[in-house]
Amino acid sequence: MLVIIFNIFYYKITFMKSLILKRVNKENIETLLFIERSLDNLKTYSPILTNEEMKESLEKCVKYIIEKDEEVVGSYSYEIKSKDNVNIGGPAILPEFQGQGIAKEITGRILEELKDYKRIDLEIHPDNLISLKLFKSFGFIVESKVENYYGDGEPRLILFKIKI
Repeated sequence: MLVIIFNIFYYKITFMKSLILKRVNKENIETLLFIERSLDNLKTYSPILTNEEMKESLEKCVKYIIEKDEEVVGSYSYEIKSKDNVNIGGPAILPEFQGQGIAKEITGRILEELKDYKRIDLEIHPDNLISLKLFKSFGFIVESKVENYYGDGEPRLILFKIKI
């Protein structure tokens, strides 16, 4: 039994070390657009689809590309709204890498990076139960529901977490 526990622990440590966050710049726009477009068919995600939108987003957001074993597996972003408030744009994980705990691991790292902000908020489609469960596991609570939040005809739940 000790061998099994050690193997699981070793796998978890190895898996965490193999996930890398790389800060995005304008040279990474095509990679970000590839990730966004891979999620375009989901009603629970509102992707950025054009170069112009992505350039605008890069000007106001901190964005990371997530790599696992030197392969791009997704992205993560947040926008600093004020000295006390940040809005998470969330993880965007390529479909073939979903369900591997990547979003959970990276969300933990991002929240550690944002630990000095008093309020962290984000928007999630109410049908995105996996993301809802993920963020609730980090202490986020639902504040409200807004219809047609992004102008795509779909509602979003506003979640927040406050540092006490």
